[in-house]
Amino acid sequence: MTAGRGDPELLDRVAGSSLGWLAERREFFRLPPGATTDADPNLTLKPLGELAELTWLIATTHPGAELRAAAAELFAFAWQEAREGELFAELIRGEPYATYPVEIYGAFAQAGLRHPAVEELVLTTTGLRGWRVAREDHTRTLAVLNAERRIGLVQHGDFDEKFAQTWLGMLPEPWALDCRAAYGVTHDVLHLTDWGRDRRRLAPETTEYLRLWLPSWLETWLDEQLWDLVGELLAITAIVPTAPYHAAAWRRLADAQDPDGGLPETGTAPRPTDPTEDFRACYHSTLVSAFAATLARIASDEAEAGPVVVGDAVAGPAPFESEAAL
Repeated sequence: MTAGRGDPELLDRVAGSSLGWLAERREFFRLPPGATTDADPNLTLKPLGELAELTWLIATTHPGAELRAAAAELFAFAWQEAREGELFAELIRGEPYATYPVEIYGAFAQAGLRHPAVEELVLTTTGLRGWRVAREDHTRTLAVLNAERRIGLVQHGDFDEKFAQTWLGMLPEPWALDCRAAYGVTHDVLHLTDWGRDRRRLAPETTEYLRLWLPSWLETWLDEQLWDLVGELLAITAIVPTAPYHAAAWRRLADAQDPDGGLPETGTAPRPTDPTEDFRACYHSTLVSAFAATLARIASDEAEAGPVVVGDAVAGPAPFESEAAL
């Protein structure tokens, strides 16, 4: 493990191979007929929303023009598949209290892609008393609050108060972190920092806690070959300002990536032979690897440039800028 600059060539290879795999299989992201009523959202809308969330960040922040263009094509495909927002209007009309249409729409709204009917509907539904009912999963509440912020709505709760109730917000004993809690930790950071766009939102005590324990957590799930979680932890490592670049983890993740660019969620079983099952087994970890490699590349470039001095003070990492909407 080394601090500072990473390996741009390896990081770009991981991101490029992952985006290539996703582009070749983008038909599997298509929504089936009746997606608003009959289909399991975890197998249809969730993959499409994750595609939009992560490719938009890559398309607007990656230093490489070719990789930005590849991600932009996938993001445009996701918006087209959402019928330029009409899908979300149908979903909200059918399930006024459901949060996932608002969460997914928030990614597009942040990119400047809006739909008039959705804008009108969310003003009503997010103001309902039922919308404010407490959710058991405080991490999920952070996702909803972040979506409200992206769309420009009044947030239905206090973000810092909800964060304090999450696993990470409580800074519990690090040895108690299990797999489920680890995924929660990564998403606490992602929602808090708007998927790495504003790293200054990490409080000093949270930053120090993550800096200290991320290497141990990475080693644990590297041993388990749980590449999906390894990718998420590497993304968080790139977001935390003082966390060192974990060269060995990146090499092992790159080695786990198959020649076609796909990355299985786990390395303990062979990839399915059925194309649909193979897609489901690989799409999330492959998306995450492209996302994490992008954040690591940005952090690496910043490390090479050195800290920014403002007056007599050394500035912390600023939010990185996104380009205008596609």
